[in-house]
Amino acid sequence: MTFRTLVSVADLAVHLEDPQWVVCDCRHDLANYEAGRRAYAQSHIPGARFFHLDEDLSGPKTGANGRHPLPHPITFTLRLGALGIDNSKQIVAYDASGGCYAARLWWMLRWVGHQRVAVLDGGWDAWMKAGKHAVNETIAVGPATFNPNLQPQQAVNAGFIQMHLERPEVCVLDARSPERFRGENETLDPVAGHIPGALNRFFRLNLDERGRFKSAADLGHEFRTLLDGRQPESVIHQCGSGVTACHNLLAMEVAGLGGSRLYPGSWSEWVADPSRPVATETRPE
Repeated sequence: MTFRTLVSVADLAVHLEDPQWVVCDCRHDLANYEAGRRAYAQSHIPGARFFHLDEDLSGPKTGANGRHPLPHPITFTLRLGALGIDNSKQIVAYDASGGCYAARLWWMLRWVGHQRVAVLDGGWDAWMKAGKHAVNETIAVGPATFNPNLQPQQAVNAGFIQMHLERPEVCVLDARSPERFRGENETLDPVAGHIPGALNRFFRLNLDERGRFKSAADLGHEFRTLLDGRQPESVIHQCGSGVTACHNLLAMEVAGLGGSRLYPGSWSEWVADPSRPVATETRPE
């Protein structure tokens, strides 16, 4: 069986010794560069390989391409190979932040053509609450070869957004908190506000009170209500730096609303060019 969106703790536990399954630890803290690595060193799911958001899931910053620009796809796939990941593996990504960092790896693997990837529903907290085994040693893995099949249509750039500002065939969906969307309490980026015409869907709304994804039916109802007749293929996801936006994209896939795309540069890239328009008003529904 192939898992392409979410995988439960129970299903992962059954396959933990399966050599065709690879677990990836994506824990991170935006305010503490080393927090994820330290957490991994202290305790992690057996066999997990660590991916750092800035070092493995992002590329070099230029000052104009956002806080977490995508790495070159070859750089990324070489890293996959170095961690023993090839095209045959079922990948399961987890974090301790509701899945937002794991979803970034999930999306990036799909971007390079890998479909056998899922996010652990509930992440590290669900694994520990279920009383599952954790270790602090790192296993030795042999190198592998990952052959990318790049899917460039899954992403759009700032130029595409500018060409389609407030046009009905494109719907920009911002995953940041409502306060940041409105231009209030901005602490991460130098300019407050949002892309004109964008809708707001805070990514944490995808989770229930246990920190797990809501049901496909509930997510489908919520996204369809927000989109108000717009097709999933019209949706471009963005956030502050192209990370939590992947959470909304994953949630839409869980709901059966496939075909939406990501603007990887997101708000931090958008505001790096002062000629790009900024809005602070809330779009009427």
